[in-house]
Amino acid sequence: LIRTQSFETFDLGYYRQTPEQFRYMEHVLSSCRAFAGNFGNDGEKGRNLLFVGTTGLGKTHMSTSIAKVVIEKGFDVVYDTAQNILSDFEFERFGRSYNDSSESKTERYFDCDVLIIDDLGTELSNQFTATVLFNVINTRLCRGSATIINTNLSQKEIRERYDGRTSSRIFGEFRPLPFVGTDYRLLKLER
Repeated sequence: LIRTQSFETFDLGYYRQTPEQFRYMEHVLSSCRAFAGNFGNDGEKGRNLLFVGTTGLGKTHMSTSIAKVVIEKGFDVVYDTAQNILSDFEFERFGRSYNDSSESKTERYFDCDVLIIDDLGTELSNQFTATVLFNVINTRLCRGSATIINTNLSQKEIRERYDGRTSSRIFGEFRPLPFVGTDYRLLKLER
């Protein structure tokens, strides 16, 4: 995705249904450019973003654009879906044998400069995944490491799906950037 998705290829033309939508998405684009451009400056590494909106509004494209700039600045970015991240933790906990000395697949989620969790809410929800998600978010917050979360869930759905400890950290420590508009994939078909 990093080869084709960047701030320059983020097409604001898909948000022209109303002037308000267009201006708001210009603001989102500007905010994300500033986040990426300032990343690494004093006080800027621990900032967190929460991209919220329905399918096809550009959340993944925007995350990839940020990742591209941050990587070009020499920082380590891990980008994966919530489902894949939690699967790695499940394997670590239940799939590895005790004498397995191979490198942990999960340390990268704690050690990277920026972790991008795509599609939060698509993962199987149970006590184990809830505990892992809390641990990843909380550990990264304590370390001052940046995290970006993309989700199709509303604020209400996040509060219903995740316990108070997790949702409190998400809403208290992440800057929410709602994405608005119409699914750009559908708009592409119309063009």
